[in-house]
Amino acid sequence: MKKSVMLVVAAILLLTLAACAPGSSVQVNTPEASIQLSAAGANPLINQPDAQGRIARAGAGLWHGIIAPVTLVFSFFDPNIRMYEVHNIGSEYDVGFLLGLTTVIALLSLFIRRRR
Repeated sequence: MKKSVMLVVAAILLLTLAACAPGSSVQVNTPEASIQLSAAGANPLINQPDAQGRIARAGAGLWHGIIAPVTLVFSFFDPNIRMYEVHNIGSEYDVGFLLGLTTVIALLSLFIRRRR
């Protein structure tokens, strides 16, 4: 039983890694369903200001990373809410977003560990 679980995990990991290349696409076919997995391509709105003339930088990315778990839940109910600001500066915003999300995960794991 454990070998089959490990095989499924390895297959999912391999599929995930294969789908990470920009513009790549993977077709998964099973007897019950067919799934098309595609990786996101380049953001055409990078370095483009929004309607108010703003471009998100590292500080905004940090804040968006911190509030990402809550924003994800809200986005299920309101299609106008997004986790990630597309009008951003690029890598600087991405680093801030990743640091914010990592901070939330680290604080939650520390809180859970302390409660045990």
